[in-house]
Amino acid sequence: MNPILEKLVQIGKKDSKIILGLMSGTSMDGLDVALCKFIGSGTDTQVEILQFESVPFDEAFKKKVRTIFAKEEIHFPELSTLNVEVAQKHASIVNDLLQKWNIENDSVDVIASHGQTVMHRPMRDHSRPHSTIQIGDGDHLAYQTGIITLSDFRQKHIAAGGEGAPLAVFGDYLLFSQKSENRILLNIGGIGNFTYIPGDLDPHAIRVTDTGPGNTLIDALVRRYFPAQSFDKDAAIANKGKVSEDLLHLILKDDFFKENFPKSTGPEKFNLDWLNKIMLDGNIHLSPEDLICTISELTARSISDAINQYLHIDNTYPTRLLISGGGSNNPFIMKRLSELNPNFNCEDFDVLGFDSGAKEAVLFALLANETLSDATVYKNRKLGDTPWPSLGKISLPL
Repeated sequence: MNPILEKLVQIGKKDSKIILGLMSGTSMDGLDVALCKFIGSGTDTQVEILQFESVPFDEAFKKKVRTIFAKEEIHFPELSTLNVEVAQKHASIVNDLLQKWNIENDSVDVIASHGQTVMHRPMRDHSRPHSTIQIGDGDHLAYQTGIITLSDFRQKHIAAGGEGAPLAVFGDYLLFSQKSENRILLNIGGIGNFTYIPGDLDPHAIRVTDTGPGNTLIDALVRRYFPAQSFDKDAAIANKGKVSEDLLHLILKDDFFKENFPKSTGPEKFNLDWLNKIMLDGNIHLSPEDLICTISELTARSISDAINQYLHIDNTYPTRLLISGGGSNNPFIMKRLSELNPNFNCEDFDVLGFDSGAKEAVLFALLANETLSDATVYKNRKLGDTPWPSLGKISLPL
């Protein structure tokens, strides 16, 4: 037997595993790196974050990725090259951090790498298959770090009948559910998504969906009108503007907001070209401050609408809305979520004693742990209304 395959089998049998989770979101701010110790699997999973760091990307690297990111027409050779360059960048960050943390590479059992999404294309009209592309090839990452790597997690979810997103439901259910308490675990990254876990922990009643734009449109508008900034820090811009109900009404008429749940989306859908067309068709002209204020309101409003339309909450239990992601640092969005959902306790995810910044990197480490350890997986398994297969392709370092 190939000795690396034999090593992988032995890792799968270990009571505890050291897994390095990597996550780079659609905002492309940087790479989140979480070194985790896992004991057990499934609902018995215990995780300890041994180290966590978010390493920012330089502007030149982000500019390269944006040349192909979420675009209908690209220079295909650039996509091919960036698939390698992203992996090289991630591998360099991993090697540097492990050295900084005084941890030998061979003491890490596996890497779990999300990669960099450059296209997410759900086709809910069924005219063509759902598809998604994450670059940052796992073979390059494995070879350059010497660590077995699991990557490309979203493909199996699509193969099993899902849309490849959101995947947070698995971490939310296995790590953050609480008996006798309804929890809505909301993440506001580039796109908003939430997992609902009922207080009786019935896995069939779990719901997960994207809600629409999170920070992606806000950040794009800030970069357009305030080039020295990359996001609306402390909602300073939004708080100077006022909401245009006319624009908000036109946006919420978009087909995405009428489609059945669960659903997923991305910047391929919600981008400035899409927004510009709506404003042009509606003959709407706004100041930058009013526009950013209105789009910030859109984030809060679309999340609240999705909660009210999709969920049937058992009021036997109290309900907590626990919010993570960059949007949790936006006072305007947090205030509006509290106002729009007066029956819930709206709180920052950090109140659970878990670093919300590390959540998504830990999620992919958990998915790798499940792939290696889950002895109960079977075909067509579901968690709520989302497929629950083993996720991730395995790349060997030799």
